[in-house]
Amino acid sequence: MTEPAPVPVKVPVVNIANGLTVSRLLMVPLFVAALFAGGGANVGWRIVATVVFAVASITDRLDGDIARKRGLVTDFGKIVDPIADKALIGAALVGLSLLGELPWWITVLILVREVGVTLLRFWVIRHGVIPASRGGKTKTFAQAVAIGLYVLPLPGQLDPLLWATMAIALALTVVTGVDYVVRALRLRARGRRGLVSAPVQPVEVIEPGRSALDAVTDQEPAAGTELA
Repeated sequence: MTEPAPVPVKVPVVNIANGLTVSRLLMVPLFVAALFAGGGANVGWRIVATVVFAVASITDRLDGDIARKRGLVTDFGKIVDPIADKALIGAALVGLSLLGELPWWITVLILVREVGVTLLRFWVIRHGVIPASRGGKTKTFAQAVAIGLYVLPLPGQLDPLLWATMAIALALTVVTGVDYVVRALRLRARGRRGLVSAPVQPVEVIEPGRSALDAVTDQEPAAGTELA
């Protein structure tokens, strides 16, 4: 006698993982306000901005871990989590550039990479999914550290440290971005030849019953994700 298929449990939208994601999104305007307070030159407010940025960055890690471990992954989290991530990083980069503390070409390069990778994932979604790489996760950490140091009101003697950390973040941003482009092109080529399952690169084929949103967002640590 065949046993009935288990009924999927509906995960409530209001849960701790999504709460952390929303809190990160709400911290973005607080961070921007603290960053620009006093014309961006007030030491106290810059420290406040650094603390807000650090806390928000930590929630980016926590919400995804909690969602996966406790089975709290929701479509809401999958959509809002990457928005919150990019809003935080984007606000910090643009804010620092507006204050004249970070060259605009660095801000543009990082933001183009982040948006480009997201578009690439949707471009190849019908062929499979490009999993988040270890390099992508390292890149996200390096970006957070570099931006955090730029926000922190450090003495000029430590400028070489700022340049070095940002250089590392930029290198990882470019390298992982190129890696995603290569993997996307290979995946699309295999898909068009009907060889999606070929084990050239680890890819996830979309299973019956899963939506494209599930496939795209499952690759990132999310309550949704990471800034891959």
